[in-house]
Amino acid sequence: MKILFIHQNFPGQFKHLAPELVARGHDVRSITLRAKGRGKWQGVELYPYQIKRKPAQGLHPWMVDFETKVLRAEACYAAARRLRDQEDYTPDVIVAHPGWGESMFLRDLWPTARIGLYCELYYALHDTDTHFDPEFPRQNADTDSIRLRLKNLNNMMHHQSADLGISPTKFQADTFPPEYKEMISVIHDGIDTDVVRANPDASLTLEDGSVLTGDDEVITFVNRNLEPYRGYHIFMRALPELLKQRPNARVLIVGGDEVSYGAAPPKGQTWKQIYIDEVRGQIPTPNWERVHFLGKVPYDTFLSMLQISRAHVYLTYPFVLSWSLMEAMAIGAPIIASDTSPVTEVIAHGETGRLFPFFEGNRMIEEICTVLDDPDMRANMAKASRAFAVENYDLQSCCLPKQLEWIQKLHDMPPGALRS
Repeated sequence: MKILFIHQNFPGQFKHLAPELVARGHDVRSITLRAKGRGKWQGVELYPYQIKRKPAQGLHPWMVDFETKVLRAEACYAAARRLRDQEDYTPDVIVAHPGWGESMFLRDLWPTARIGLYCELYYALHDTDTHFDPEFPRQNADTDSIRLRLKNLNNMMHHQSADLGISPTKFQADTFPPEYKEMISVIHDGIDTDVVRANPDASLTLEDGSVLTGDDEVITFVNRNLEPYRGYHIFMRALPELLKQRPNARVLIVGGDEVSYGAAPPKGQTWKQIYIDEVRGQIPTPNWERVHFLGKVPYDTFLSMLQISRAHVYLTYPFVLSWSLMEAMAIGAPIIASDTSPVTEVIAHGETGRLFPFFEGNRMIEEICTVLDDPDMRANMAKASRAFAVENYDLQSCCLPKQLEWIQKLHDMPPGALRS
């Protein structure tokens, strides 16, 4: 089978699936913005594309988002055409993350290929991230429905040419309209629970040379980038009281200074520093010295941190679910999380974790203290969350087999079966 992956930052969500397909003897290739030249990654042939056309000046602001996607789609199409013409290549299956627009025109190039999409999110006015946080109102809320409809042009164009879709959570699949949902399978990316597991001997050495272990009262908080979409502002505002109530706690915060989701901070600032500045005056220096910003850390450091965590805090708008939550569950870190979708798909209050209303920092502190003060509860939650992760999200026994079945189903479909 000839399989072509399209992802601007390959492997992205396909980091397990693509190498497994190579191992099974398939011809696996990827067109990606990440590659600087022809190369290989775990047996996958990489083909770069480059965006050469510049955005237009004076474009209607509602169309800017779509134009950026068209520019990428044009560049990806050009790279795909070179691949077709120079190597006489026609894929049987194309698997694409359409979020950046890259795969928009590939049906025109390869009309017989089966196209499968990674369906991450369909933009909606209600029950998702839009208007969720009143602290950050939209500047033109009265036209949000129009703006989002135009933002979904990319989704619409992709689904017109797609054969199947895959979403990691039911919440994400349910954001799509009924006519698209019928083609979407809910299959998580998968967690390697043989690697991501508890380690009673784990330790973490901080920059000041101090070493933390499972014997310490460690509270952890993880974002890819520290920003409101993942509740960084809620967590930071709770820190003064949390540190006061837990005089022995060490708080470890992982995340970068950039923006992954939502609006950028005011020019010249970072969300990280904005909320440090907001709370620092409320925290005595001895307490502040127990707060450690680790930045972006290597994966083994990330795992060690979760392995010594006595309370792992996770918040999110109703949005895409973070891998870090599933990894914390697989390790058995006691989880205190926001009562938002899709968190509630995996965290049952009092069983696999503790839930609190997203905006109620005091409730979050109460739940953290409840967990820290009850070792039996922590042990029971650890066992339950690990078991849930293994049963439902284990890479080898659950998710990867389903992904491979999805690929085979995609390959075996008559052309245009769901598009006719």
